[in-house]
Amino acid sequence: MIQNPSGVRGGPLILLRIEGGALLGVACIAYAALGWSWWLFAALFLAPDISMLAYLVGPRIGAICYNAVHTSILPIGLGAAGFELHRTLPQMLAVIWLAHIGFDRLMGYGLKYATAFGHTHLGMLGTQSQP
Repeated sequence: MIQNPSGVRGGPLILLRIEGGALLGVACIAYAALGWSWWLFAALFLAPDISMLAYLVGPRIGAICYNAVHTSILPIGLGAAGFELHRTLPQMLAVIWLAHIGFDRLMGYGLKYATAFGHTHLGMLGTQSQP
C-alpha cells in the first residue's frame, strides 16, 4: 500500500537530492584520489540502468530489479569485499556504482513502485500526475 503517491516534497525532497549530490561528489573524489581510470568510470557509469530492461517483463519485476541495483546496499557490500580481499576492481566498480546512484538521486530519479516506472519515492517522473 502506497502511503504517499505523490512522493516527497519540500525540504525533505531538497535534502534527498542534496544527499544524492554529496554521494556523487564523494564517490568522484574517492575515485580521483585513488588514481583509477576515468575511461572505465565513463564506460560503466550508466551500467546500472541496464536493470531497466526488466521492465520488459512487467512493472513489478522491473521495479524489483531496478530497486535492487539502485540502492547502496550491493555496491557497499562489493566495495567492502574488494577492500577485505585487497582487490582493486571490485572497489572501482563499487565507487562507480555509488556515483551512479548519487547522480540519479540528484536528478530526482527515485526508487520505483511496482505501479509504473515513473512512480518513484521522490514523486512522479515526467508530466504524470497520478500513479
